[in-house]
Amino acid sequence: MPEFIPGLELAGLYYHEAVEPILDSHYPGLVHSAGLIGGGSEVLGFDDAMSTDHSWGPRLLLFLSEPDHARLAGDLHQTLAQELPFSFRGYSTHFEAVPNEPGAVVPAETDNRPINHTVRSTVLSEYLLHYVGTPLEEKPTILDWLTIPGQKLRSLVAGAVFHDGLGVLGPMQRKLAYYPHDVWLYLLSAQWRRIWQEEPFVGRAGSVGDEVGSAIIAARLVRDLMQLCMLMEKQYVPYPKWFGSAFAQLDCADRLAPILQEALASTTWQDREGYLCAAYEIAATMHNDLGLTEPVQTKVRQFHDRPFRVIEGEEIAKALWDAIRDPEVRALPYGVGKIDQYVDSTDILSYTERSRRLGALYSER
Repeated sequence: MPEFIPGLELAGLYYHEAVEPILDSHYPGLVHSAGLIGGGSEVLGFDDAMSTDHSWGPRLLLFLSEPDHARLAGDLHQTLAQELPFSFRGYSTHFEAVPNEPGAVVPAETDNRPINHTVRSTVLSEYLLHYVGTPLEEKPTILDWLTIPGQKLRSLVAGAVFHDGLGVLGPMQRKLAYYPHDVWLYLLSAQWRRIWQEEPFVGRAGSVGDEVGSAIIAARLVRDLMQLCMLMEKQYVPYPKWFGSAFAQLDCADRLAPILQEALASTTWQDREGYLCAAYEIAATMHNDLGLTEPVQTKVRQFHDRPFRVIEGEEIAKALWDAIRDPEVRALPYGVGKIDQYVDSTDILSYTERSRRLGALYSER
């Protein structure tokens, strides 16, 4: 195996050293943009040597104008298939389909042409329409922000741009950099409400001897706290496989990760609750540091007259809700949040046509 090169770096080298010279030779003056965005662990910067076994290798996207794409796409694909090298930096540029895995490909050695390369040409608006359900020719609507999963938004803004002759990729990434302020407040409010809805149940389940149930609830709350922290630090939540890796990059991770790990490893509800309460207090302090609302209480307290401790996340959720000024955001149903705050099904979040249908939820109060 060749020495591992991170996929984004490999893609940039591939464009500049292999693809661009072919474009200059066969299509001089062709105005285009090139980059690697969308699906793939390498787009997020989380790939490693294991990633190279499928759907990874020398690949990139070429974006053309609509007229040039209609005129040249087929010819361009064939030209590259005849001109690209059989391998690049030790990695095969030829790919074959994986049986019974639609869309998956694996690198395969060949010395025959045309090669089956993975340099895909497209039009940005068409690509976005397929990937997120809207061409995003204008700024995203409130509904766009709520129904495009964070994992897809992250994969668009985290990707690399190698050339932007069309001047479209940079503006797209800036447009999607993060949620508008009042949408952000709405999502923060919904996330604190999620925590409030289950925070006393770690103890309640444990108090009747259900340590398994208590552990499951604690794990859910750990995930909710991690998502809350990603919201507070303005980072999109990625695909679950890379959730922990992305959390580890946050500024708060050094303080919170050891506490959350202890909460997950605890064998009694009392220990779980103790570690979660420590995490709640850090999260509440982080909230105050943002200055989005009047300062909230950062110390846990007893849950009514029951022997459980909570941060009362609903108080913070309401404070954030009250800070929203945009009338369109205030018209949204309180506490629902965006699609990946109330759905965690891969078969919804990974398929645009399904996730977009859930926009109907926001027409109900």
